[in-house]
Amino acid sequence: MSATLPAIAIIGTGSMGGAIARGLHRVPEGAAQLRVTTRTESSAAAWRAEGIEARATEHDTEANNWAVTDARIVVLGVKPAQITAVLAELGPSLHPDALIVSVAAGITTEAMQSVVPNPVVRAMPNTPALIGRAVTGISGGSRATAAHLALADDVFRTVGTVVELPEAQIDALSTISGSGPAYLFLLVEEFTRAAEAMGFESHVAAVLVQQTVIGAAMLLDETGDDPAELRRRVTSPKGTTERAIAVLQEARLDDLFERAARAAEERARQLAAGA
Repeated sequence: MSATLPAIAIIGTGSMGGAIARGLHRVPEGAAQLRVTTRTESSAAAWRAEGIEARATEHDTEANNWAVTDARIVVLGVKPAQITAVLAELGPSLHPDALIVSVAAGITTEAMQSVVPNPVVRAMPNTPALIGRAVTGISGGSRATAAHLALADDVFRTVGTVVELPEAQIDALSTISGSGPAYLFLLVEEFTRAAEAMGFESHVAAVLVQQTVIGAAMLLDETGDDPAELRRRVTSPKGTTERAIAVLQEARLDDLFERAARAAEERARQLAAGA
């Protein structure tokens, strides 16, 4: 990204919309103008305190329309069930060339294009966007050009890494990188309980597990080595790690992770169908 992005509106500043707003506000190449909307006035006041233009929908029925006026990129950070209704509300105020970007799971570009005539891009970031380390998959609808995808790429590079994919893979991506942080946090929870069961005090167990996970992730990132190779280096023949790995593999983790990902993918399909 070499130039300032055009005016951007973010409708809904929950965890993901908020992370994107902070990412754009943080970097020199952020938006020429950034406006956000949130539900409550207290939240809007907090955004204004950070130097970001914000209005709340709870007392201002025109807040969303105010935000998108003159915006060339509109990021929808609302819940999946609200996407089409919000688009219908925004339609009359949208600039005809504005790019619509949705971060909602399960809602297709076709569904959004049925409401507004604008180009649409689906994006699926994950929560490490909060620290600028997201992985975001993006996919364009039938009206989105290469230039539109490049714009979406620029937006999400402010919060991490971007991968362009066919839309047919976006729901599957949401089960891997989208839901993936939760899988890792669950692993940390259970590993910490195991440490406590072995007699470590809770605060010591937390330090041991969390710093081990963080250090291992950094080692994987900085070396670029295959994770299987890194695991082999820790696993001495007939040693303690080898014995533990054998127990874990008895649980058929390969099957377990695939079944979990398939369950999440099915739920994304249900969301798209309005379930």
